[in-house]
Amino acid sequence: MTHFSRRARFGAGLALAATAALALTGCASGADTPAAEGGDSVDAASATSVSDFGTFADLEAAAKAEGALNVIALPRDWANYGEIIDLFAEKYPEITINEASPDISSAEEIQAAETNKGLDTAPDVFDLGIAVALQNTDQFAPYQVQTWDEIPDNLKESTGLFVGDYGGYMSVGYDSSKYDAPKSIDDLLGAEYKGAVALNGDPTQAGAAFAAVGLATVQSGGTLDDFQPGIDFFSELQKAGNLLKVDVTTATVASGETPVVFDWDYLNTAHQKDNENWKVVVFGGTGYSSYYNQAINVDAPHPAAARLWQEFLYSDEVQNLWLKGGARPARVDAMTEAGTIDEDLLAKLPEAPEETVLPTEEQSAAAGTLLGEKWAAAVQ
Repeated sequence: MTHFSRRARFGAGLALAATAALALTGCASGADTPAAEGGDSVDAASATSVSDFGTFADLEAAAKAEGALNVIALPRDWANYGEIIDLFAEKYPEITINEASPDISSAEEIQAAETNKGLDTAPDVFDLGIAVALQNTDQFAPYQVQTWDEIPDNLKESTGLFVGDYGGYMSVGYDSSKYDAPKSIDDLLGAEYKGAVALNGDPTQAGAAFAAVGLATVQSGGTLDDFQPGIDFFSELQKAGNLLKVDVTTATVASGETPVVFDWDYLNTAHQKDNENWKVVVFGGTGYSSYYNQAINVDAPHPAAARLWQEFLYSDEVQNLWLKGGARPARVDAMTEAGTIDEDLLAKLPEAPEETVLPTEEQSAAAGTLLGEKWAAAVQ
């Protein structure tokens, strides 16, 4: 594969694995932002919470004064991002949203920040898989949103360098007019799936593909301490002639080019509007879950707008919009307790596996190293 899509890029009831807090600090730089009410200037690039601006209204005023927000790698059909971006534009018409490269991978987001450092075109914010986030903490500015205390500790870096926001379970989507439902991951090794099974991207670069190897690992009797069983599974899939090396998009699913797809349940479910025969399986036994992480570019050209965007994403309104997109929002437990969650949308989520694993930071880092060493040879 020569191009790796961003698409190859929770909630109540998940058995979340605890993650160790990182003892990290971030260094931010940037121009002063005028205070909203003519007071002292605010260095928006070093602000770690709303209080550094004064009030939330002051943050809004500072972001409006900047007049722009650069986002990257946010496909509009990914977890309801289209509606979320449009809502921000409606709330803040003074802020122009520049949407760049919606289909690139998490790793390519970081590359774009490095390439465009110091330019107005650099991304202000990131949306990243955990493996890439862990490898690039020096690229992030710490920030804690107002709803920080309602985000589970195991979903956030302790200073706010990166924070989990929405997630789901790794699943298999398939065209039911062509294939029977796989009852286990090993069924996909059968001759009936010849040239049909697409892994959504390269697991050394893309979060969803990384998670697919994690799922194959635990479904094959392994643990997240060693992804080798998952690598071996996809090597077998390749040798059987069943691994389809085509980058998955909405168009490839709609056309039938990628008839069986490893992807997050919320993304696979979204394909049902494009293919009425599309169905989704979350295998029983041990399931694999993960969250995508929000982060602010330490070199953000619009640092106040970047922080306002983070506040927006963790608001009740947008957390429910993740849910509308079939994803599980980070604040679901707190919102359920407060009565602010959309119960109807929550009830529509796929049934959870009997057991769920979520990789720790150490496990993700080790898996990333192993994949870098062995993946290409395993599936060549």
